[in-house]
Amino acid sequence: MSSVPEITHDRAYVSRVIDASIHIGFAAVLVISCLLILRPFVLLLTWGIIIAIASYPQFQKIQNKLGGRRGLAAALWTLFLLLLLIVPIFLLGKGMVQSFQPVFARLHDGTLSIPPPPSRIESWPLIGNRLSSIWSTASKDLSQILIKFAPQIREATSDILSASAGIGIAVVQFFLAILVSGALLANAAAAAKLTRSLAVRIFGETGPEYQRLIGSTIRSVTLGILGVAFIQSVAAALGFLVVGMPGAGVWSIIFLLAAMLQVGALVLIPPVLYIFATASTTKAAVFLVWCIIVALLDNVLKPILLGRGAEVPIVVVFLGAIGGFVAMGIVGLFVGATVLCVGYKLFLTWIGQGSEANLLVHNKSA
Repeated sequence: MSSVPEITHDRAYVSRVIDASIHIGFAAVLVISCLLILRPFVLLLTWGIIIAIASYPQFQKIQNKLGGRRGLAAALWTLFLLLLLIVPIFLLGKGMVQSFQPVFARLHDGTLSIPPPPSRIESWPLIGNRLSSIWSTASKDLSQILIKFAPQIREATSDILSASAGIGIAVVQFFLAILVSGALLANAAAAAKLTRSLAVRIFGETGPEYQRLIGSTIRSVTLGILGVAFIQSVAAALGFLVVGMPGAGVWSIIFLLAAMLQVGALVLIPPVLYIFATASTTKAAVFLVWCIIVALLDNVLKPILLGRGAEVPIVVVFLGAIGGFVAMGIVGLFVGATVLCVGYKLFLTWIGQGSEANLLVHNKSA
């Protein structure tokens, strides 16, 4: 007789397991379907959230000056960010057209020529003789050099066109992401409440602490890596313009990308060599000193700005940002730093809880 209740209990248990499995399956299908639908917009939404979090303190100041009118503050701040994106791109494009237009005109007319190399180039170690030979050949017969390096030129042209298309798509994405960030800032209170609830749901009572950690990490990366790279790029661009470096705008963009990768100093080497080859020694020496100062700005500003406001060591933020950049691109700067910082805090919490448990067991045994 006792076997009947046991069988009934087993059937009820199996029924609950089947129901739970069905519910979990439906939930998984729903989540996967939502992710597939939102997949084309994930990067756009991610950038919008990053921009909104990074610029929230400045937005708050504008909102306070406008008497708490959040909608108007969000509209003005979004317009400012759009101008901050569009104006430099317009000036860069205009400068590039003005710089290359005479070259294309002379190339079309067949009057394009290259001056002979300065005699002091031959005395340069390692690359002097080779560079002087190629430069001298180009000054005498440019077509010969073009034919000789035609495969490399075609490959470089293809890479440049692909990079230009990628930059154009990135600009459009940033434009739309700024609009998304404006919408998020206009509803900042609701967004903050939602993220706090989500953090509490995931991390429990320490949820608000992790919410603050994520926000401070994103703002820290913005100031410490992107901010420092932008400051260095402005200083480098000023040096390029003063010495009359051809394609100064292009070199500035290349330096900005390299500075994000922490290799900005390498990009300064070709301009320095060019100025030493074409300008006076005094002018080239001053430009070299300026480039050294630009390269060292990274070491001065990063310890001040990176990790500012974050509750984790600077090295954790830095390693997360650089590792994320290598793995995921620019957006990885923020994602990598945020994930590593949260992981670091969880690791410390786990270590602390383990130490407390061991201490409690030791006290009981004593």
